[in-house]
Amino acid sequence: MKSIHLQLFSMCFLLIFFSCKKEAGQGGTSSIKGKVYAKYYDKTFYKLTDSAYAPNVDVYIIYGDMPSYGNHQKTNYDGTYEFLYLRNGSYKIYAHSQDTTGQYSNHLNIYAPLLYIIKSVEITKRKQTVEVPNINVIIK
Repeated sequence: MKSIHLQLFSMCFLLIFFSCKKEAGQGGTSSIKGKVYAKYYDKTFYKLTDSAYAPNVDVYIIYGDMPSYGNHQKTNYDGTYEFLYLRNGSYKIYAHSQDTTGQYSNHLNIYAPLLYIIKSVEITKRKQTVEVPNINVIIK
């Protein structure tokens, strides 16, 4: 009788353990990395003053189909960022950029809203490092 219960318990445990598919997010062995490149303008967006890889820019990650970001970090001194310990799945990486179109205001973009520069990536296997193309932002 104990043998039947032990077998039944083992089968239930294995069924539950292997049937649960883990969603995109933290807890894996893969990573996503990239750089943020910025163009710096004067406050009227008339003149480009500089361009370089941007330090201290917030970069966000959305796990799968989540409605909001799951984590964020600031770029390093050379514009690099990296999200570690991710599982297989779909991710969106984004950073904010100034709007240079003037759609929000007639005051030469003084009150220009932020735009979201989004890159979609997929992790397909364990211990994978996905390199994201540069996120190009505009900063005034």
